Amino acid sequence: MNGVSPKIQNQIAMIQQVQQQLGTIIQQKSQFEMMAKEARKAETELGGTSEDSDVYVTIGTVMMKQDRKKVIADLTDKVETFELRIKSLEKQEKALTTKFEQLQAQIKGALEGANAPSIN
Repeated sequence: MNGVSPKIQNQIAMIQQVQQQLGTIIQQKSQFEMMAKEARKAETELGGTSEDSDVYVTIGTVMMKQDRKKVIADLTDKVETFELRIKSLEKQEKALTTKFEQLQAQIKGALEGANAPSIN
């Protein structure tokens, strides 16, 4: 990066860091969305079963019989937790996207200013 001021180099480093953070946030959000979708699907499936149906839950490598109402309540709690986490990640994503766009505009402006012909 010869000929680029230290300020611009710093901004480029910052934009790369923001880009990495944004990628991490998007990946985490995707994982939580998938887990919430799976929990909602399990909730729906259990909702369609009779009250006296046997329900089993996997705990580690063991399947255990559990109370149907408790399992449904646990799934509802999980979905709520996942959705809260997704909203939090969306806020972080929005903030990082704004910061990324600001840095991008600053770098573009600085580079255009550095390449502008000087008027004597």
